[in-house]
Amino acid sequence: MMSLCPVCNLTLPLPQIQSHVNAHFEEIDPQIANDHYLALQLASDPSSSLKEAPFLDPVNKTDPFPRNDDVVRSQTKSPFYRVGNGGLICLLKNCLLESKTKPLESNTSLLSGYVDHFQSTKEDKGWGCGWRNIQMQCSHLLSRRDQEEAKRVLFGGCNFVPDIPSLQRWLELAWKSGFDVSGGLHFDNRIYGCKRWIGTTECAALLRSFGLRARVVDFAPEKSKSMYLSVPGSSVAPKRRAYGPMDRYVVKKEKEVDSRGASSSRSSKGAVLMEWVWNYFSDNRLDVSSGVHITNKGPLYFQHEGHSRTIVGIQRRLQGTTFTPQYNLLILDPADFTRGIEKALVDKRGWEGYLKRGAHTLTCPEYQILYVDNGIAVGEELEQLKTIDSHFVQF
Repeated sequence: MMSLCPVCNLTLPLPQIQSHVNAHFEEIDPQIANDHYLALQLASDPSSSLKEAPFLDPVNKTDPFPRNDDVVRSQTKSPFYRVGNGGLICLLKNCLLESKTKPLESNTSLLSGYVDHFQSTKEDKGWGCGWRNIQMQCSHLLSRRDQEEAKRVLFGGCNFVPDIPSLQRWLELAWKSGFDVSGGLHFDNRIYGCKRWIGTTECAALLRSFGLRARVVDFAPEKSKSMYLSVPGSSVAPKRRAYGPMDRYVVKKEKEVDSRGASSSRSSKGAVLMEWVWNYFSDNRLDVSSGVHITNKGPLYFQHEGHSRTIVGIQRRLQGTTFTPQYNLLILDPADFTRGIEKALVDKRGWEGYLKRGAHTLTCPEYQILYVDNGIAVGEELEQLKTIDSHFVQF
C-alpha cells in the first residue's frame, strides 16, 4: 500500500511514510523518532542479524538491487539531535581555549570543521557504529562551502544525511557498480535491512562510489604487513600497497638496535598513530602556533576491533624544558548521547571524559583510519578507486 507525503507530495510505501514525514522537521527528538523504518524491517524476522533483507524494486521485482533513481527518491533524512551554540566543534573549541596549562607548558589544538554527532539508538545498538560514523563524516562534507561539487554528487544532491536503511541501499549500489567487489561478496552483496557490522572498507566503497577520494590507512605491527588490518567486510586476500596522498602524513623513523640486537622503534604504537593524526590536521606544518585552530581538514573515521569512532581533532602539549610532546585525540563516539556531550561542553565540566583520549588508551593491536581528500575523481581515477587499497604504517 502506498501513501502520499503531506509535505513534499512524494508517494512512498506505507511503512516508510512516518519516518519520511518526520525527517522534514529538524526539531524532531532523536530519542523518540529513531529509525522507525529499519525497526519495521527487522521486526518481521528476529534472526535478521544473520540474514539479508533485500530491497525489492516495486517496479522490477526481478532485480533485488536498487537503481540510482530509486535510492534518491526513497531515501530518508536521518533524525538527529541538533546541537546549538554553533555546534559541537564550536563548543569544543571554547572548552579547549579555557583549558588550564601548567608552568612551562604549551598547548595547541587542531580541529576539523563542522561535524554533527549521530548517536546510536536502541535499534542499532551493538552493530550500527560504522553507519553512524559514516553519517558524521557526511555531515562534515555537506557543511563545507568549498566542497560544492561533493554536495552535488553525494546522495544524488539531496543535501542531507540519509538514515541507515538509505545508506545500506547506497552501499549495495556501490557494490553493484564494482566498488570493493570482494567486500561485497563477504556480505553476498546484500546489506539492506541487516544488523551487520561494517567497517572502514564499506565506508570507503560507499564514498568512493560518488567519486570522493576516500583514503584508507592501516596501523599494525610488521607481522601484519602481508594481510593489513582485518575488519568486518575486508577482503581476505592481501591488498596491494598504495603510495599516494596519505604518504605525506607519515613520519619515517629510523630503527635503532637495542642491547639484545633486535630492531625496535623509537616510538610506541600510540605515538606513531598520534603523530600521524597530528601531521594530518597540521598538514605537516612545523610553524603551528599555540592555541586552538579550526583547520580545513575533515574528520577521521577511526576503526579498531569491535568498534569505530570519529576523530575530530587532536591536542598537543609540549611539556617541561625539553618540550616533550603529549597528545590527546579528540573523539566523537556514537555510543555516547549527544545531549550529554552538549551539556558537558556547555557546562565546561566533564567534557574531557567524553572527548579526550590519550596515547595510553590505544591498546588494540591494529587500527584503521579513513579520510577524504578534496576533489571528485572521474574517468580512470574513478576506476582505480573501485579497488580498496590502503597505506600501511608500522607500529
